[in-house]
Amino acid sequence: MNKLMTTIAAAASITAGSLSAKANAGEVLDRVLAAQTLTVAVGTDWGALSHLNDKHELEGDDVDVAKGIADFLGVKIKFVTPGWDIIEAGQWQGRWDMAMGQMTPTTERAKKFDFPAMYFYDAEVAVVHKDSKATKPSDLDGKTIGVRSGTLGEMYANHQLSPDWIGAKPIQYQFTPGQVKTYPSANSLTLDDLRLGDGVRLDGVVSEGTTAAEAIKAGYPLRVLGEPLFYAPGAVTIERGDQEFNDKIAAAVKKMRDDGTLAKLSVKWFGGDFSVDK
Repeated sequence: MNKLMTTIAAAASITAGSLSAKANAGEVLDRVLAAQTLTVAVGTDWGALSHLNDKHELEGDDVDVAKGIADFLGVKIKFVTPGWDIIEAGQWQGRWDMAMGQMTPTTERAKKFDFPAMYFYDAEVAVVHKDSKATKPSDLDGKTIGVRSGTLGEMYANHQLSPDWIGAKPIQYQFTPGQVKTYPSANSLTLDDLRLGDGVRLDGVVSEGTTAAEAIKAGYPLRVLGEPLFYAPGAVTIERGDQEFNDKIAAAVKKMRDDGTLAKLSVKWFGGDFSVDK
């Protein structure tokens, strides 16, 4: 009797698994089309990527690119702002369908995410206060360096970065910090501490080049130290498992690239075309 029940249970399990796999095919795309809404995770303090304007409305390059994808799908768009650490952790459980933020498509991240399309290519740079005596990255050896949690800059500063994305070039560590000080995901916090003065809280920061340029343009007394440390791509991000949804997003971004929309948006928000690899 126990053997018979075991056999029946096993068969039921196989059948249920097959039905579940079938039900999950295109699940996210089906949800988006049924709700006629694409829910997108962005940031409120990511500078020109996405931020709240004076009217407390979200705007930025990420916002405009996401709107273009929603238009391509023929649906409305809804933005949520969970924070980078929550986005990057995965296990979204349907709270949003897609994330922006120029996530770099590393092999480790590909274990939990799919990256339908790369839409931005940025440099990672070393930033110092304008009064710093440093003239080259190696002058930051032994210094206190600020980084944002969960970023390539954090991995670089800790000498833990494996450049394993498409088109990646070898990484050369140009300095070895004495201390790496990690900050929450908000773009401005590291640069806010650095602007207080050379060595007051930080001696330098590893940051995206566009973020540093935006801060300097806004009057922060900072400067970029030498040439970029490395370049990396930023991708639209979804959770693994819905190839149909993946393909639709890829087609949407390709259309925006082919008709020049990505380049125009990049110039609008960053002052230059960062939609192509350097």
